Amino acid sequence: MTATTGPRRVLLAAPRGYCAGVDRAVIAVEKALEQYGAPIYVRHEIVHNKYVVQTLERKGAIFVEQTQEVPEGSIVMFSAHGVAPAVHDEAAAGKLATIDATCPLVTKVHKEAVRFAKEDYDILLIGHEGHEEVIGTSGEAPDHITLVDGPEDVANVEVRDESKVVWLSQTTLSVDETMETVDALKAKFPNLLSPPSDDICYATQNRQIAVKKLAEDAELVIVVGSKNSSNSIRMVEVALDAGAPAAHLVDFAAEIDETWLEGVTTVGLTSGASVPDVLVDGVLEWLAERGYADVETVKTADESITFSLPKELRRDLRAEAAALTGDGSSEK
Repeated sequence: MTATTGPRRVLLAAPRGYCAGVDRAVIAVEKALEQYGAPIYVRHEIVHNKYVVQTLERKGAIFVEQTQEVPEGSIVMFSAHGVAPAVHDEAAAGKLATIDATCPLVTKVHKEAVRFAKEDYDILLIGHEGHEEVIGTSGEAPDHITLVDGPEDVANVEVRDESKVVWLSQTTLSVDETMETVDALKAKFPNLLSPPSDDICYATQNRQIAVKKLAEDAELVIVVGSKNSSNSIRMVEVALDAGAPAAHLVDFAAEIDETWLEGVTTVGLTSGASVPDVLVDGVLEWLAERGYADVETVKTADESITFSLPKELRRDLRAEAAALTGDGSSEK
């Protein structure tokens, strides 16, 4: 590795890591396991982070792709990304007790979709095709929603009535790219209505602002997060767009390539909204072992938002599951 001259340092972003919605969802799984015992089934990854999923699996959570995989009379939890109404119907048909851990900010977008559909608007949903959050939101009003996957998709968008068009968005997108898409939509549909408040969540925006600040001084930005985490992927893109010479996404410190440090005196470090701090600590230790022991926190916002746990955790769901099967017993 090429020798790095001068003092080496790490700029550590604040805020970073867990947002309120992720914290709520992870605690909800832990509380459900504690309260009702294993197994607790979870439809899709509770949050998009490999370490979190593996940790919860060891405690007794079972992650499934489809509701139909959950045995009758069991408890199933819906992930922070939200689900379509059809999934709730599937759970009822399968005689399952449910816990809805959908992030309240995602629920807000769902409610907006339902409201605008009732008012017969065409809804242009800005987001990435196939993402769980987009699937869930689209399911709230499938006959009214058209997915717009970035500015380049705008040319293909058609609506019934240009005077009744509104845009909504996935909560974990790049703020800059989303507004670029909105601007392109407004140029095409001058009467385009905006949601009552920005759909991109506060945590996504705060983490992107922080990573832009890191990019001003760091030759290398490391984002801790999983490859299927939309907000983590966006942070790498934002860092590069903001001028960072290099930016990489890693799940764990072991994934860092030492050649990335060649000629680098300042490393910017942050993490996605579904990443526990223990993983960031691992990267800090790894960097310290290679001479980057000087850590400076770069603070761009204060976060104090918290969400209450799902209301279902205050009920006896095992008894409810047993009642649904009608046999007086439930899987433990």
